[in-house]
Amino acid sequence: MIKFVMCLTRHPDMSREAFLDYWENKHAPFFMSNAATIGAKRYIQSHTLNSPMNEGLQASRGMLPAFDGIAEVWFESEEALIAGMSSPEGQKLAAALQADECNFIDHSKSSAFLVQEHEL
Repeated sequence: MIKFVMCLTRHPDMSREAFLDYWENKHAPFFMSNAATIGAKRYIQSHTLNSPMNEGLQASRGMLPAFDGIAEVWFESEEALIAGMSSPEGQKLAAALQADECNFIDHSKSSAFLVQEHEL
């Protein structure tokens, strides 16, 4: 299994509450109703806590501000992801997902990448 991971920064015109509401109640149902089209096996949203501890962690290490959340999507393999996204249906869905993301994500301050878990 591999994961597509996206570290999200909210659109600059949105509050954190509005971002989380849109992501969880509009984008997630849209994604989940179409997940099989691209062969996605699992989808997890991790919402960053609004906590003084996060601010302390960043300050103590000189780190960048936290992302507003992390999306993780599991696929059987990189090849399965490529196949799902390369199909005509997958390409149409990818365009629709990206268009919807523009409603709540600042892509210029977000990041996406593939990972493989190594449990220790």
